[in-house]
Amino acid sequence: MFTCFRGPPPRSTPQAGTIQALAGALTLTDAGAPADGGGDGADATTTEAITLPDLPPLTFDVPESFHALPIAVSPEERAVLAEEFVRELYPNGNDDLWTPAAAYYAAIGEAMGEQGLAYSAMGLFSIDEGIAHCSFTVAAVNSDHPSVEVAAQGIREILVRDENNDARWIDLPCGPAVSCVTLRQITLSPELTANGEEAVLRMGQVQVYVPFPTGPYTAVFTMDTAAVNYWGEFCEMMTAILRTISFDERDDTPESG
Repeated sequence: MFTCFRGPPPRSTPQAGTIQALAGALTLTDAGAPADGGGDGADATTTEAITLPDLPPLTFDVPESFHALPIAVSPEERAVLAEEFVRELYPNGNDDLWTPAAAYYAAIGEAMGEQGLAYSAMGLFSIDEGIAHCSFTVAAVNSDHPSVEVAAQGIREILVRDENNDARWIDLPCGPAVSCVTLRQITLSPELTANGEEAVLRMGQVQVYVPFPTGPYTAVFTMDTAAVNYWGEFCEMMTAILRTISFDERDDTPESG
């Protein structure tokens, strides 16, 4: 069981090349409707806000099972976020673990920020076999588009040129977007496996490009996982996140009364 979701049982592992089957799991037929498994009893979420110089506001909700890596502009901010991250990730640890781990993840956060990532998190979920995990990142790239429709059309046109991509136009509550699903197969040599035999690792990726309606930027949401047995559940989760994207200015000022 994938504890983050309510819904059908896990699907069998897809074979290499079944890109269309994977892409079909990520459908947004009614942008205004809640994602499958929503409603009462759905997992709690946390709202994340992307705040970068010159970038218009961008917020989205993620499951509380996501652990955000310490990406921040200043070293001081990264140090604080790294300390919070390791204590959350290793709640039963102590200073002997937290101190070196915080320094390590602060360095990771700095490297990710330099690569243009605005948000990065690890998703950890309990399943019958142990732990299913995914990586989730958000980046913002300059696209200088005249309209969100033109941007989405151009992105899709570029992506469909690669026959390994399944690129689709999707309509989100925040506006048009383009999803791209890929399945990669990696062969592990015997010296890297526990049983000394060659093994095949399959990785699924969903990447969604969402043009800003408020500025010349495009947000890129990416989810990767090797837990392809639970691909349907991960796609449901990605769909739920995408439905919460907002480019509105947040007003956290309390009303006077």
